[in-house]
Amino acid sequence: MSLVVDNKSAVTQNLLEQLQKNSGKIAFMPDAEIVSAIRLLEEKGIPNNKHEDYKYCNVEAVLRKEFKSVEQSFNELTNADIAPLKIDEAINLVVVNGNYNEALSEKMIVKGLTVKSLNELSSSEKTLLSSQAKSDTDALIALNTAFTGNGLFLQVDKNNIIPMPLHVIYVNSGNSSNVTNTRNFVNIQASAEVTLIESFYNIGTAKMFSNFLSEKFVGENAKLTCYTFQNEGALSYSVNTNQVKISKYSNYTNNTFTLSGELVRNNHNVVLADSNCEAHLNGLFISNGTQSVDNHTLIDHQMPHCESNELYKGIAKDKSTGTFNGKIFVRKDAQKTNAYQSSKNILMSDDATINTKPQLEIYADDVKCSHGTSTGKIDTEALFYLKARGIGEESARKLLLQAFAQELIDKIEIPSLQERVLNLFEKAL
Repeated sequence: MSLVVDNKSAVTQNLLEQLQKNSGKIAFMPDAEIVSAIRLLEEKGIPNNKHEDYKYCNVEAVLRKEFKSVEQSFNELTNADIAPLKIDEAINLVVVNGNYNEALSEKMIVKGLTVKSLNELSSSEKTLLSSQAKSDTDALIALNTAFTGNGLFLQVDKNNIIPMPLHVIYVNSGNSSNVTNTRNFVNIQASAEVTLIESFYNIGTAKMFSNFLSEKFVGENAKLTCYTFQNEGALSYSVNTNQVKISKYSNYTNNTFTLSGELVRNNHNVVLADSNCEAHLNGLFISNGTQSVDNHTLIDHQMPHCESNELYKGIAKDKSTGTFNGKIFVRKDAQKTNAYQSSKNILMSDDATINTKPQLEIYADDVKCSHGTSTGKIDTEALFYLKARGIGEESARKLLLQAFAQELIDKIEIPSLQERVLNLFEKAL
């Protein structure tokens, strides 16, 4: 299929032409869906800081500066490359450069669990794709739809509880500048339960722009607990979008830990689509150098008697930038809503920047909603107290920062993952 690109934005046109030249047709995405996505990109272009939602995350500028040439030259990986990234307590699945790699994934037969690549989907399963993430809502979703790789489909059947966590390792590796569009669909059916870990790495020698899209559906009375672990390094620029829909009596929790990556943008959009369901979003980041970490959340309360909680914490060092933009949307029918949002941040240098924008948009009249944000430096009184008891200044600062982060690290219920996060967090300090 030939796609004509006629866009005023040279950045968008150049990227689409290069991706089209280097990408084969994806059989599981309908032509009409691809054409619709391309048209949106033609109209809107890649987001820059003139787009309100991307005010502090200029994706267009990154692509213009760092990805003038996209060669799509990837490295082949082996089990030896993947072994250090695995988690012992989990079933490890591997997605390499946007494509599910069955050969590197662990083979386990678990009752009620379906794991397969997107090109293996049945006709009915294909209709699920793009049911949560619409191309007309965001240009990066459109870009993923047009050029998505052969990603992963996970399903937990009705009434099944998966006894071990599922660990999906998303690893990019190339020797030239590349762009990957990784996609998955997670379908948790009624009264099912699973813990999902999603880890992101770049183990190549070249710069990588990763455009990740995950659609997650949580059925009635189901429970999905997610851990997102981002440690892609200084050569990585990533936009990660989670589009989640949760049903009646269901529970969705996500804990995001961002420890490296030159640019990390997390879009987390959760729709509470029925009554008596709840969502919990937590995040922790530490940024160094010129790194930018941008957490952008939307909690959409559509029906009554639902609850949402958000807690995001950040530590910004050197000349890095941290951003939290969280919106709670309460519709007219969403009476008896409880929604809470908190953003807490520490600046470690005069050159570091934190941007926070908590938002409430409420159209119901019987709700309990609140939001708060705080940004400051390390508590000098607490620092003095520790130093007065013989603790050196560097160790005292480290103790205070660990105490600040511990509330979120303690939410990790998988021992080896908690140890990994804690060790890398300490190194980043």
